[in-house]
Amino acid sequence: MNSIKEMVRDGKKVVFLWYKEGDLWYRTECGFEFPVPVKTEDTGTAKFLPEDKAMLFMRYIRKHMAFLENAKADS
Repeated sequence: MNSIKEMVRDGKKVVFLWYKEGDLWYRTECGFEFPVPVKTEDTGTAKFLPEDKAMLFMRYIRKHMAFLENAKADS
């Protein structure tokens, strides 16, 4: 798995994949898929585009990477 810095630097993008059970799923250019919750308290008045700067999604990428690491450690 690439580091967060590698996923978001140099103007890299994320693309929208699908919506499922309250989450928008995006993919980084390196193939890392992560959810973005669409609850108002998490996203505020954000506008989600089909393609956007990966840097803007760093918070969600970091959160999902931590989730995956914890799941891996628990198994």
